[in-house]
Amino acid sequence: MRNLMLLAMLAAPLAQAESLEVAANSMLRLPDKSASVHLAQLRVADAATLLLPATLAELKVDQLELGRDARIAIAPSDSPLLIEARSARLGEGSEFSAPGAAGTYQRGARSGRSLDLKLAEVDAERLAIDARGGAGAPGYVGLDGANG
Repeated sequence: MRNLMLLAMLAAPLAQAESLEVAANSMLRLPDKSASVHLAQLRVADAATLLLPATLAELKVDQLELGRDARIAIAPSDSPLLIEARSARLGEGSEFSAPGAAGTYQRGARSGRSLDLKLAEVDAERLAIDARGGAGAPGYVGLDGANG
């Protein structure tokens, strides 16, 4: 009986990883345990955000659906990220956001993450991808913005 319960607990996360849904007006962060994730269905509801960690290198989705003003936010990293979807339906105002990290007094800003986006079938009026670099480091007082 214990072995059966242990097997059920181990198999439950695998069954739940088949599809993922982010509720409206909320944010969900994928765990950073795996470098590659494959989902049968990914749905990000209206005004919701899905955050992809810096350790993720590949996200494959069979059916992707982004609601109105939905966002997939990608954490800054030096390694590239592949997002591949067989079928994608993108709502008005939805976007993929992969900005760089802002600079500080000790280090400069980081550029946006390299993003390889492959969408086989797309139903969208417009596709928005934001991969700008981070804001520069603040300048020192009295030095007219040196190192900034």
